[in-house]
Amino acid sequence: MTQTNPIDPVKLDRLAEVAVKVGLRLEPGQDLVLTAPMVALPLVRRIAAHAYRAGAAVVQPIFSDEEITLSRYREARSESFDAAPGWLYEGMAKAFDGNAARLAISAENPLLLAEQDPDKVSRANRATSMAYRPALERITGFDINWNIVSYPNPKWAKLVFPDLPEDEAVHQLAEAIFAASRVNVDDPIAAWAAHNARLKDRWTWLNGNNFSALHYSGPGTDLTIGLADGHRWKGGASEAKNGITCNPNIPTEEVFTTPHARRVSGHVRSTKPLSHNGTLIDNIEVVFEEGRIVSARATKGEAVLLKVLETDEGSRRLGEVALVPHSSPISSTGILFYNTLFDENAASHIALGQCYADCFVGGTSLSPDEIATRGGNKSLIHIDWMIGSDKIDIDGITATGARVPVMRKGEWA
Repeated sequence: MTQTNPIDPVKLDRLAEVAVKVGLRLEPGQDLVLTAPMVALPLVRRIAAHAYRAGAAVVQPIFSDEEITLSRYREARSESFDAAPGWLYEGMAKAFDGNAARLAISAENPLLLAEQDPDKVSRANRATSMAYRPALERITGFDINWNIVSYPNPKWAKLVFPDLPEDEAVHQLAEAIFAASRVNVDDPIAAWAAHNARLKDRWTWLNGNNFSALHYSGPGTDLTIGLADGHRWKGGASEAKNGITCNPNIPTEEVFTTPHARRVSGHVRSTKPLSHNGTLIDNIEVVFEEGRIVSARATKGEAVLLKVLETDEGSRRLGEVALVPHSSPISSTGILFYNTLFDENAASHIALGQCYADCFVGGTSLSPDEIATRGGNKSLIHIDWMIGSDKIDIDGITATGARVPVMRKGEWA
């Protein structure tokens, strides 16, 4: 490490290669639509190089910038916060319909909007979610191969490591990203193949048991999550509708499926903060009745949480349930990343909002109405938050009511 280059260039190049060869498995002739903050330009350039080596037709980056985002909140008229560039997302949807791959780089400052008006944040998020719907449907429907990886924004690094000088904080966060992404080894592609095989063993066991519900118990939590009719568990590498097997999330430690949107009851408390669009939401506590959140509170960011729950009818219901052991490599670091991509892979979690069609048996051929009939949720949002810890037990409940231990004290039983 040097003061001028706190990010190891060899590992950064491996991350770019893994994003293309494992995350996307980009095929010759495919276009690649890539979104990233400007700060992640070094990784974007390396990804583009690997994508073209893999035969990409066109790599099209779309950049965002923190100062431009903040200038909207400082200077824009009120009506600006009800607007979004629908033309951009319609273009992305058209690209996906033409079999373009999708890659996102997560490198935002988690607290970028923490001091901004929650009403403006909520309105902007809702407008963007509505405009993004055409593109999002291609992703949640798993029409195309897609992937998300991360890059160490200095402001993010200082949040994670507040006591370190900026360069050292960036170095430490970069190393944590590289380790979680399995690029700190000589052959990361082989490491990912082995990891995908382990995840497959987990979801194969869960699918074999075909539980009708999961019951969670622990401090602040007594929650029963019914599972959707015809649900299936997944994790790691999966085949998209275009026939390409990809790893959508890097890193990933989860196996996940679709809950039944109308069969969730009880109360649950979050075990890690949720960083949502620049706001930190901490100590979330909610109560479910017949699948719907009927009360919610948080010690920090509650106003933003309540605005999220007002997004639409589906925003108060679950679209995903995921199991992650407390001893996962990300959890074992002891680092709170303030980034859902990492923190969700340190603990079992649930997601408010949109379900994934591919988490049904034959899901890629089901219509939206058929998915809804089976219990799948529909919403403009999909927000994961963490409810697992070393104090949480999970039982699987069979169709006959029998209980099978799934996790004890956060570990696979």
